[in-house]
Amino acid sequence: MRKLMYLLFLIPMMVIAQDQSNEQYAVFENALLTPQPDKVQQFEQGLAAHNKKFHATEPYGVRVYYIANGPNVGKYIWAMGPIPWSAIDDRPADKAHDDDWINNVVKYMTADSDQTYWKFNSGLSNFAKDFKVDNLLVDMYDIKRYENERMMKAMEKVAKVMKEKYPDMTYGVYTNELPSTKDGRDLAMVFFFDEMGWMGEDSKFVENYNQVYGEKGWDDFMKEWKEISDGKQSELWKYQPELSGLGADVTASDRQ
Repeated sequence: MRKLMYLLFLIPMMVIAQDQSNEQYAVFENALLTPQPDKVQQFEQGLAAHNKKFHATEPYGVRVYYIANGPNVGKYIWAMGPIPWSAIDDRPADKAHDDDWINNVVKYMTADSDQTYWKFNSGLSNFAKDFKVDNLLVDMYDIKRYENERMMKAMEKVAKVMKEKYPDMTYGVYTNELPSTKDGRDLAMVFFFDEMGWMGEDSKFVENYNQVYGEKGWDDFMKEWKEISDGKQSELWKYQPELSGLGADVTASDRQ
């Protein structure tokens, strides 16, 4: 189981909680940062200093992840949040902050960049216990046009199995707030785990799915999912404590 550019970099993440009292919800700003190949050390030094000076406390705290596989391998995710959209108006953006970002971080980057905003779907996720961010398996799905409603219903089926059969597994389901029909990142399911050995474990998900929905449950689900989706991309993200403003500890309440 498993991108003007100046402005982008000033408002560079993973995802968030809903405030039912005022109908606000939080999002993660996820900025994809690409260092120049011969300037990685300078980039990391500048990024670490910037985050520890300007992004070391909530709600504008940042965690940085190294992408360990796929077409984005060697790049970094700069993740701020969870944060309500309204709070973005007051984010660090004075001259000292901006000059530091431009002169000590952007200076050592390429133009190959991207930014996404992800909304947390609490009912489809499980953060039942406090945990430490270490390794993330990020599965991103391309959802066909006009199929969002069916997708959410299908994910409700997955959530039922996960909560019944894997109650101690920590994972989140996120939807892209500003999706594109071209990039294939509409839905993300993110698993948080401690040791890489977890990747080699047999989850027996199909077996457990059929226990919940019947002998042909998984076959029926896969037929429906084929009609809903156009593919998947998986990435391993590894938390970089020395580059981050926030530490590894996450409390369950932060993700509810």
